Amino acid sequence: MQVQPYLNFEGRCEEALEFYKKTIGAEVDAMMRFKEAPSDAGSPGDGCGGAMPAGDKIMHSSFRVGDTVVMATDGMGGGKAEFKGISLALTVKDDTEAKRAFAALSEGGAVLQPLMKTFFASSFGMVADKFGVGWMVVPAT
Repeated sequence: MQVQPYLNFEGRCEEALEFYKKTIGAEVDAMMRFKEAPSDAGSPGDGCGGAMPAGDKIMHSSFRVGDTVVMATDGMGGGKAEFKGISLALTVKDDTEAKRAFAALSEGGAVLQPLMKTFFASSFGMVADKFGVGWMVVPAT
């Protein structure tokens, strides 16, 4: 059994994938656009009260950060994405990598807690990236 995060970027999924590739070395394993769905598959809006998103929007994607698989979509593109009550914990190899990743994820986002030494880690910080996804950055050592 596994639990994997599935992020809904409400129309900004491709931009988010590029950002995560650049900032934390994400590798995209799969990406399917709405226009690639078979015509007999039905509309993702069926039962959801929404219209079919533009064909170039991402219906489903899967990317890896280290050994972790994260899935993402543009969803129904209904507005601003909201990531409330959840953060992704990014464990990096050391303080140098924590500083680099934290700075990269902070670009265009909001620092919630500056990266600093704590009683439980040599450095720890929290940031909401430019898409609103919460990240907790901490080194493994």
